[in-house]
Amino acid sequence: MEEKTQLTEREQRKILFRLLSYTKPHKKAISVAFVLLLLTTIGDIVLPLLVKIFIDDYLTPGNLDYQPLLILGATYMGIQVVKAILMFFQFVKFQELALKIIQQLRIDLFTKVQSLGLKYFDKTPAGSIVSRVTNDTEAIKDMFVTVIATFIQGGFLLIGIFIAMFILNVKLALLCILMIPLLLFVMNLYRKLSSRFYLDMRERLSQLNAKLSESLSGMSIIQVFRQEKRLRTEFGDINEQHYKSGMKNIKIDGLLLRPAIDLIYVFGLITVLSYFGITSLGSAVQIGVLYAFINYLDRFFEPVNQMMMRLSLYQQAIVAGSRVFRLLDEDELAPIQKEEQMMSIEKGMIEFKDLSFSYDGKKDVLKHISFTANPGETVALVGHTGSGKSSIINLLMRFYEYERGEIRIDGQSIRSFTKQELREKMGLVLQDPFLFYGTIKDNIRLHNESLTDEQVVEAARFVQAHTFINRFEEGFEHKVVERGATFSSGQRQLIAFARTIAANPKILVLDEATANIDTETEEAIQVALEKMRKGRTTIAIAHRLSTIQDANLILVLHHGEIVERGTHQELLAHGGLYHKMFLLQNGVAEQLEDVIN
Repeated sequence: MEEKTQLTEREQRKILFRLLSYTKPHKKAISVAFVLLLLTTIGDIVLPLLVKIFIDDYLTPGNLDYQPLLILGATYMGIQVVKAILMFFQFVKFQELALKIIQQLRIDLFTKVQSLGLKYFDKTPAGSIVSRVTNDTEAIKDMFVTVIATFIQGGFLLIGIFIAMFILNVKLALLCILMIPLLLFVMNLYRKLSSRFYLDMRERLSQLNAKLSESLSGMSIIQVFRQEKRLRTEFGDINEQHYKSGMKNIKIDGLLLRPAIDLIYVFGLITVLSYFGITSLGSAVQIGVLYAFINYLDRFFEPVNQMMMRLSLYQQAIVAGSRVFRLLDEDELAPIQKEEQMMSIEKGMIEFKDLSFSYDGKKDVLKHISFTANPGETVALVGHTGSGKSSIINLLMRFYEYERGEIRIDGQSIRSFTKQELREKMGLVLQDPFLFYGTIKDNIRLHNESLTDEQVVEAARFVQAHTFINRFEEGFEHKVVERGATFSSGQRQLIAFARTIAANPKILVLDEATANIDTETEEAIQVALEKMRKGRTTIAIAHRLSTIQDANLILVLHHGEIVERGTHQELLAHGGLYHKMFLLQNGVAEQLEDVIN
C-alpha cells in the first residue's frame, strides 16, 4: 500500500477531530477530568499572588503580624496539598480515559481486519497490519494521556496568567503578548517539518514489523537455505532508514523545541527587567510585583515548553491516526451477502454459469467456467499449477467477489445466502491446514458449544484421527502450540478433517486434502471420505489423479478454461490432457513394474 509522504494541515485537523470523536461516549469522565484540571490550574495562578502579597504587604514594610502571616502560610500550603491530590486524580482520570478510547479503537481495527476481503491481505504484509493495531494505537494513546491534558492545562494556565498579568500591570502584559506570534510561528514550523519525518518513521517501523513477521513465519526455510545473512542485511537496511528518519526528527526537536522557546523566554525576561529598570528611575518598584511578573513569565513558558515537547507526541499520534484510519476506511471488503434474506441451503446443488474472474482487473484467471455439481455428487478439478483450480474454490467460498457470470446454490445466487448460512453449510479442508493454539478438542470443536465431547470424539474416529490422538497422555486435551508445529503434516490434516466433519456441512470443499498424508493413512482417509461424501456435494482439487477416479465429474482446467470434462474412464478414452497427466503420474510405477518382472 502506498504511503503518503506528508499530511496537509487540513488532513491533520480532520484526523484530530476524528480521534476526538472517540471521546463522545466518555463525556462524564472528560468533564470530571477537566474540572480537576481547571482547579489545579487555578492553584498554579493563585500561588504567585499569595507570594506577592507576602512580599509587598508584609515583608517589605516590615509588617510581621503573626496571625495574618499564619493564615497566609496555611493558605499557601493548603493550596499546594489540595493541588497535589487533585493532580493525582486528574492523572488517573486521563489515563483511564485514554485506555478506554484505545481499547475501543483496537476493537474497531480488529473487527475491520476480520471484515476485509482476502484481496487486501494479498497486497498488504501481515506485519504492517500488526503495526497499525499495536504500535500506532499506542502512539494515539500517548496523545490522549499527555498531549490533550498538557495542551488544555497549558491553555487554561496561559489565560489565567495573562489575566493575572493585566491585573498587576497592563502595559507590561501588552508587551508580553507580543511573544505569542513568535511562539505560534515556531510551533507551526515544527508541526510542518516533523510530520514528514514521522510519516517516514512510522512506515519504516511498519516495514520492520513486516520483515520480522515474515522471518519468524519462514524460519525453517531461512535456516535450511542459509538465508540468515541476507535477511540480516535487509532488516539492517530498513533499520538504518528508520534510524536516519529518527535522527532528522531529533535535529528538528533539538532546534525548534526547547532552544527556540528558551530564546523567546530570554527575550521576554529582558523585556520585563528592562521595563522595571526604566520605570524605577521615576518611581519605586514593588518587589512583589516584580517577583510575580518573573514568576508568571516562568510559569507562562513552562506550559509552552511542555506543549512544544508534547508536539512531537502529537505529531506521532496524528501520523499514527492517519495510518489507523486508512485501515478503518479500507474498502477492500469481503464479498457482501444479502444478510436480510433467510434462505437456507437444503440440497447443496452447485452451478457455475459462464463465470470469468480476474484478481487484478486486467488478466482473467478464469474464463467462461460452467458446470453443475448435483447433490451427493463429487466434482474433481485437475490441472497444472496456475490453471485456476484454487480460484474456483476461492469464489465458491466467497473469499473474492466476481462480476461476470454467476454461481448458484440450489438454484439461487450465492449472494442471496447469509454469511452464517454459507459458513455453516460449507466445509473446507485445505492442503496446509491451520491449527489454533489450545487443545486438540478445541481445534475440532472451534468453540462451537453445540458440539458435545462425544460428537468431537466421533468426528475424530470417523477420519481415523482418534488412533494418534489417544497415544497422547492427555488425549483430546493435548496442547496444540501455535499453528500445530509439533504435529506432523498428516496429523494436522486429520484434525482438520475431523473439524470439518464435526460441523456436518452440506457442501464439502477439498483442496488437495490428502496431499500431506502418508499412503497408509490416505487409504483410511479415502474410506472416510467415501462415507463423508454420501449425501453431500463435494468439490475436490486433486493433483494425484488416483484419488479422484471415482468422481462423478472431472473437470480438466488449462490456463483458466475447462478444456476437458467427463468421468475418469471417459477422459482416459478421450486421450487428451488428462490422459497425458495420468500417464505422467503412473509412468514411474509402470517402469518399476517392468524392472521387477
